[in-house]
Amino acid sequence: KAQSRYKIIILLLGTAGRIERYCSGIHRNIPNISKVKSLRMDHWDEAQVQFLEQHGNAVAKATYEAHIPIYYYQPTHADCQVLREQWIRAKYERKEFTEPGKQLPYSNGLKEGILWKRGRDNGQFLPRKFLLSERDGCLKYFAKPDAKEPKINIKIDTINATFQPVKIRNPNGLQISYLKDNKTRNIFLYHEDGKIVDWFNAIRAVQVHYLKVAFPMASDNEVRDHLRKFLKEGYMEKTGPRQREAFKKRWFTLDHRRLMYFKDPLDAFAKGEVFVGSREHGYSVKQGLPAGAQGSFSWQYGLTIVTPDREYLFTCETESDQQDWIAAFSRVIEQPMTPQEYASKCQDGVHFSPPAPAHQPHNREN
Repeated sequence: KAQSRYKIIILLLGTAGRIERYCSGIHRNIPNISKVKSLRMDHWDEAQVQFLEQHGNAVAKATYEAHIPIYYYQPTHADCQVLREQWIRAKYERKEFTEPGKQLPYSNGLKEGILWKRGRDNGQFLPRKFLLSERDGCLKYFAKPDAKEPKINIKIDTINATFQPVKIRNPNGLQISYLKDNKTRNIFLYHEDGKIVDWFNAIRAVQVHYLKVAFPMASDNEVRDHLRKFLKEGYMEKTGPRQREAFKKRWFTLDHRRLMYFKDPLDAFAKGEVFVGSREHGYSVKQGLPAGAQGSFSWQYGLTIVTPDREYLFTCETESDQQDWIAAFSRVIEQPMTPQEYASKCQDGVHFSPPAPAHQPHNREN
C-alpha cells in the first residue's frame, strides 16, 4: 500500500531512488539527468533490482544533499511547481550541494537584477532593478535602471518572501511583505524563469546571516525557524467592533502574529491589522460567534478571536476553512511571546481600523 505513493527514478548520475508521484512529472521533463520507471507498469530485470538495492535513496541523498545551506528552502508536495523544479535541478542537474563552501548564485550576500513589479495603483507589471545587499542589510528597488537613489529601501529583518503564483497569475510570482511605518506593505514580483528561486533563497541567506549575529548561541534549526512564512491566507467575513454591522467578505493573511485583512488579495496595504498574542497574555480563539452578535452574515461557520481589548468576529464559507483558521490561530496563541514580539506589539498598536479618508495625500509608488 505504501508503495502506491511512489514511482522509481533511475538517475543517470549513478544512483537510484523512489520518488513521490508529484515529482515524477518534473523528472520526466529533465531527461538529461533522469529516467523514470513505474514500479508496477514497467519491467524490471534482476540487474536493475540489484542496482536499486545498492544505489537507493540513501546513497542519492548522501551524494546530492550532502551540503545544503540551512537557509535553502527545501520544498514539499504542497509547494508550487517552480520551487519543486528548481530544487530538483539544483540537486541533480547543477549539483549545488555536493561540495562544502561552493559558490552559489544566492550565497555571496549580494544580488542584482531585473524583476517585474506590479504597480500599486494600476496593476501593471513593469521591469525594475532590484539590489539585495547583506552589507547594507536591505533589499532596494530602483524605478529606473540608471537611478542613483532607490525608490524603496526595505530592511531585511522585516521581509517575508513567499511564492504566490495563483494570486499573481504567474508561475514565478513572488510576494514581498515588509513593514513600512509600522504597517505591512506588499509588493508583487515575478521573474521570467526559475531564477526567481535564486532571489528567494538569496533573501533567506541574508536573513540567516543577521539572525546568527542576533542569536549567536542558536542552533541551525532554531535559526531556520525564525525565517518567516505566511501561516494561512484566504477569505473570511468580518464585522465591526460593535458586532452589529453587516459582515463583509475580505482577504485575510496571518503572518505569524499579525492578522491583516485586505479588500483584494493584491492590495498593497492592509485595511486593518491586529496583533495575535499568546494565551498567557489574554489571547484565545473560539469556535462560533458570541450569543449577542447581531450583524448579518452569509457564511455560517463562525470563529472569535479574543484579545485583552476586544473580540474579533469572523465567518468562514465551509467548516473545513473554519477548522483550518482555528488551528492556525491556535498554533500562534499557544506559543509564548518573545521579548521582541511583546515590544513590537506595544510599539505598533496595530488594530482593525477604517481606511484613510480619500483626501489624504499618499506617497505613491510605481
